[in-house]
Amino acid sequence: MKRKELIKSYIEFFKSKGHKEIPNSPLIPENDPTVLFTTAGMHPLVPYLLGQPHPEGKRLVNVQKCVRTGDIEEVGDEHHHTFFEMLGNWSLGDYFKKQAIEMSFEYLTKVLKIPKEKIHVTCFAGDKDAPRDNESAEIWKNLGIKKIKFLSKKHNWWGPAGQTGPCGPDTEMFIGPIEIWNNVFMQYNKNEKGKYEPLKQKNVDTGMGVERTIAILNNLEDSYLTDCFKPIIEKIESLSGKKYEQNKKPMRIIADHIKASIFILAEGIQPSNTEQGYVLRRLIRRAVRYGKELGIKNFTTKLVEPVLKIYQDDYPELKANKKFILEELEKEEKKFEQTLEKGLNKFKKITKDKKLNGKNAFLLYQSYGFPKEMIEEECRKNKIKFSEKEFEKEFEKHQELSRTASAGRFKSGLADKGEETTKLHTATHLLLAALRTILKDPNIIQKGSNITAERLRFDFSFPRKLTKEELKQIEDLVNAQIQKSCEVIREEMSLEEAKKKGAIGVFEKKYGEKVSVYTIGDFSKEICAGPHVKNTCELGKFRIIKEESSSAGVRRIKAILE
Repeated sequence: MKRKELIKSYIEFFKSKGHKEIPNSPLIPENDPTVLFTTAGMHPLVPYLLGQPHPEGKRLVNVQKCVRTGDIEEVGDEHHHTFFEMLGNWSLGDYFKKQAIEMSFEYLTKVLKIPKEKIHVTCFAGDKDAPRDNESAEIWKNLGIKKIKFLSKKHNWWGPAGQTGPCGPDTEMFIGPIEIWNNVFMQYNKNEKGKYEPLKQKNVDTGMGVERTIAILNNLEDSYLTDCFKPIIEKIESLSGKKYEQNKKPMRIIADHIKASIFILAEGIQPSNTEQGYVLRRLIRRAVRYGKELGIKNFTTKLVEPVLKIYQDDYPELKANKKFILEELEKEEKKFEQTLEKGLNKFKKITKDKKLNGKNAFLLYQSYGFPKEMIEEECRKNKIKFSEKEFEKEFEKHQELSRTASAGRFKSGLADKGEETTKLHTATHLLLAALRTILKDPNIIQKGSNITAERLRFDFSFPRKLTKEELKQIEDLVNAQIQKSCEVIREEMSLEEAKKKGAIGVFEKKYGEKVSVYTIGDFSKEICAGPHVKNTCELGKFRIIKEESSSAGVRRIKAILE
């Protein structure tokens, strides 16, 4: 089975069970400062999992593009991927365990024709917070599944994404040693005191990785041999004149990292030293380093075509941003070549005494992008003693710091739809309307926002710096709307109707058939999925604290509510 066939059959199956297909969300999460990338299909659905009605109803299905960066260093084995596609079906307070498991079973055995003897499952074993999930195990037994294992929270529990929010037991399906599907039953809410309370709205959230499933269906142990990767691997083989069989690790890393980089670049992110740009830089540079092992250089742009060949029909943003993708890859690869050269000079300096300690070795790794293999190779060539143990120690310290940093990002949780963020989110609607009014430019659109409980950050299209007078007028206009005590009204309508009524939206992005439109007095009308207050009088006083450039043609405002 091929990638496209699997996606089509999954979506058709769940549509036949009353699910509505929803569009793919961007890789850069909107209005969510807690994560760098969309990491799962449920990520864009958090407001609806928390009870906000979804315009498409209670049963949803889609395939979502995702990026996970927690284990970049582990990419190189058969199944780790940075970019992947996730098939998912959701029930928002509709069906629960019985129907979810029965549908999974039917899809695996009837549609994918997997013999039920090959399927084994795991369920939650229970602990002090929540009981053993006997209900799921019984449903599986009744379907004729004999191999059922009960595992701890570490293996069979999802969430919450932050420190509080929806969570619950899950049941995982395996074919041999490989997990093919996971059904999460969100039946609890973890509160600030760490207590697990039953949720009013019980949800089902499922996830099936496209790449892994294709590998299983084609009896392949290695997902890099599927049609999700084959054209890229073949291109690397022809560029290097080497065979995949003898060079699996470097070729897998290059194929995975460049594919992920192309998707991140397609969203307008540039390589940099912060946030998404830093991850992107790391991916490109790691691919280039492994290109050295294969004896290839100036190759990253040559892999764009095979990636587009696989994905461009489903993700039009790849074709639309091809020029930008090619330019940025070429620039970053050249820049990195220069850094590596500097690194070799540094290497000569710090190894004059024919020794290389762990700290210096780690400096080469961290600042000059030398992989451990390259450090070892240079030491061998120059007969230099290298303390591998010391290097590993430094490396572990660095990994711990990285983990803590990304955990800190989750502090407020995916589901941080708290009172303060809700107020600030509503304020961004007023801010956008005020910008268009004061700057007399109806073409100003939102280019991104990042909201924490403390402040809002709002990016918008505009070619120049704003004057002090303009900022003061914008601030005053937002505050005038707050003082008017305008009701915030939510309506569901078709996209066509929303456009007719003059609702603002980023129309090059795909929306579903139905959208939520939020109207604030006669001042603002926007298509949106975020959390909102009921009345502007709840907002307090709006104050702009900074206005700066974000990127070419994009300005950024930071503001607070007092």
